[in-house]
Amino acid sequence: MRALWLENNKIDLRDIDQPRKQDEVLIKIRKAGICSTDLELVKGYYPYTGALGHEFVGEVVRAGDASWIGQRVVGDINAVCGACEQCLNGRPTHCENRTVLGIVNRDGVFAEFTQLPIANLHKVPASVSDEMAVFTEPLAAALEIQEQVHIKPTDRVLLVGAGRLGQLIAQTLALTGCDLRVVARHTRQRELLSARGIRIIAEEDVERWRWDVVVEATGSPSGFALARQAIRPRGTLVLKSTYKGEMSVNFSSIVVDEVNIVGSRCGPFAPALRLMESKQVDPTVLIDDEFSLEDGVKAFERAAQAGILKVLLTP
Repeated sequence: MRALWLENNKIDLRDIDQPRKQDEVLIKIRKAGICSTDLELVKGYYPYTGALGHEFVGEVVRAGDASWIGQRVVGDINAVCGACEQCLNGRPTHCENRTVLGIVNRDGVFAEFTQLPIANLHKVPASVSDEMAVFTEPLAAALEIQEQVHIKPTDRVLLVGAGRLGQLIAQTLALTGCDLRVVARHTRQRELLSARGIRIIAEEDVERWRWDVVVEATGSPSGFALARQAIRPRGTLVLKSTYKGEMSVNFSSIVVDEVNIVGSRCGPFAPALRLMESKQVDPTVLIDDEFSLEDGVKAFERAAQAGILKVLLTP
């Protein structure tokens, strides 16, 4: 089968073997999405060789349970052992033996087919289009914030960053009724937020020591610095991004202010699908372009351009 392959920080289209694990479900990819993590992997963020990609919607073509065949599905990206310390104590996304779709020891979805354990799969409601369903994984990641932090309607919440993931975080946080403001640098980002009634704030207007919850979604030192200045004493700072390398952080001030720092990664798929089914969230406004798998290298070049949000691949 054809796949977009990463090796030595270079991507190219090549023929690889179709997945053949008998204990997993074979899925034909319908659409896949390029995210910031994929772009960072190409830059060397994490030492990975293999087919890239983890955001997808597909169709089951082979399964031990015949009732799954023909179903449109999305899938949790972490394949876990179920037997290690983390799995047994309710932390499967931190499985000590996990493989991660297109990231850690498991070929990804920028290919004609992929495989996952049946336990990872979620059926896509009929009313949720492929263009919506392909956003299930990042939307679930946005929702993970609310799994980790109880956000009250009375909370003052600041989101720093309104890119691919930031837009979805903004849409989901707005549903809590909190007093939300978003720092968005690009015109199109601000237009998308304003169209949904989400309020924008300029960096220079962000008050220091005033925000109950601050979500940092830029992955940049400047974004972190702004978030750190904004959070009030005993507030919660959520780190929701792909951070590159090391950053210089004044931990003494964090201790003095008793700031709660929460790292946030993968999230729940079922509520993400429900939000799209009920049309409470619309991720399709983020789609900027779509390429065939054969033009995958061009798709990556497009996705890497400044201000571009979501680029899709269709095998």
